[in-house]
Amino acid sequence: MTRLAEYFLPTLREDPADAEWTSHKLMVRAGLVRQLGAGLWTWLPSGYRVIKRIEAIIRSELDAIGGQEMLMPVLQPAELWRRTGRYEIEELFKLRDRKDADFVLAMTHEENVTYHVSHDVRSYRELPLILYHLQTKERDEPRPRAGVLRVREFTMKDSYSFDRDTEGLDRSYELHIEAYDRIFDRCGLRTYRVESDVGMMGGLGAHDYMAPCAAGENEIALAPGYAADVEVAVADPQPVELPPPLDEPRRVPTPELTTVEEVSGTLGVPAGALIKAMPVIVNERMVLALVRGDHRLNELKLRHALGTEFRAAHPEEIEAQLGPPGFIGPIGAELPILKDAAIEGDGYVCGANEPDAHLIGVAPGRDFNFEEVDLRSVEAGDIAPGGGRIELQRAIEVAGIFKLGTRYSEPLGATYLDERGEERPIVMGSYGIGPARTVAAAVEQGADDKGIVWPRTIAPWDVHLVRLGKPEDEAARTADALYGELREAGAEVLYDDREAGPGEKLTDAELLGCPLRLVVGKRALAEGGVEAQIRRDGAAERLPVAEAAKRALELLDGID
Repeated sequence: MTRLAEYFLPTLREDPADAEWTSHKLMVRAGLVRQLGAGLWTWLPSGYRVIKRIEAIIRSELDAIGGQEMLMPVLQPAELWRRTGRYEIEELFKLRDRKDADFVLAMTHEENVTYHVSHDVRSYRELPLILYHLQTKERDEPRPRAGVLRVREFTMKDSYSFDRDTEGLDRSYELHIEAYDRIFDRCGLRTYRVESDVGMMGGLGAHDYMAPCAAGENEIALAPGYAADVEVAVADPQPVELPPPLDEPRRVPTPELTTVEEVSGTLGVPAGALIKAMPVIVNERMVLALVRGDHRLNELKLRHALGTEFRAAHPEEIEAQLGPPGFIGPIGAELPILKDAAIEGDGYVCGANEPDAHLIGVAPGRDFNFEEVDLRSVEAGDIAPGGGRIELQRAIEVAGIFKLGTRYSEPLGATYLDERGEERPIVMGSYGIGPARTVAAAVEQGADDKGIVWPRTIAPWDVHLVRLGKPEDEAARTADALYGELREAGAEVLYDDREAGPGEKLTDAELLGCPLRLVVGKRALAEGGVEAQIRRDGAAERLPVAEAAKRALELLDGID
């Protein structure tokens, strides 16, 4: 029974003070979630109904491709993570039990599932295999924010494929792509599948599913036939008109001009004619990374180029090895230099490594040596592989899929005997979906200025039935009867039978955003009907009382 007079649905009139994203604001105001601590969220009954509907869609599609559901513990022996080299991940919660044994709280379950497969799968006849679960994950997130999007505890659907070879992995990967496409289509979510970095998962390749929305925390690069996370996207840069080349660099005074905009504006050259020099520290050694003045350094690409972690150099370190910050450049720098491939031609401007001065007429190769790599983030208007122009969009990551290869099977001894009796490592894939992120993305994509607008398939209820008037009125009797008819027909109905004013009830209905709202009140009944309104487009009509249930169900059938 979902009579609102007896239901725990605490709505709020005002936005939470710390909320910036639409999903954060509306999910709290609509009574879906409440915060317990930094990055810790409780799903209240209405919000948990949405989670359960998404999980049901996920289960049906995973079962359809042969997935077998299981459940693995969050608490795991640390030794498994040491064997895979992931124990040192900073975001991994680590703890000890009363016997002083080391454990972790799993943020993913590759180690756990591979351990079981390594002990119980022996023959090629037992492969391929797809196992999945929906389970709590823990992450020591350094900066929890954005409501349920960046948290310390969350639920994930993780599935894992086990195959004999990379061809089998390719088939399992494609099965999951097809399943994921269906899942997000059924959830009413617009997504792009984009190339992405393997990150802490490791392996042979990866894709993310991104739900576009203005407040997204990720940026994706899109062009006809091309989609990639900006972290890994590649494209030909837009050309820049360089100043005339010189026989050698010439010093020009630039007093107190330290930014690209200030220097390019004063010298009358495009921002792309400047070379930005960014010193980083790698294993206690300084390295100079160079990109065009109109481009952004891509930290992930730099990390891959260096093959290790790095940090930005401190001002005093820059001063000691190069010159005053704001005026540094590659000429004369006795450091390893990584130059982005987009820096082409002669006639550039760079810092002179002395106060209040820059150099013009700079020619890479002639004036300084370098190693050329891809270091920049693509920009809108760049030319993507295939010839289309890049468009950048903000998006929320709702899922990730990874070709793990033998990244986990080899260190954990997951092998099988092939047809000739030879032992071979199992080839794996890993595939995750975040139900909470899916909820937040759906809210971001569908909300209007009145509240949430749910896709029908994941809405907490199909119908929000509002009774106006007193319990003894004809409106109450009519609403009670309509509630019973709709429930008998299989509709999910929230019945607002509270002793509250019309304004509060109708505002809460708009806020919660169920696909169809029915209002039973004295005025409409006097005119022979029940008021019906579709939440998404505001279309309204009056339903004859005798046919209200039947007509409401017909309206529902037409709502996506």
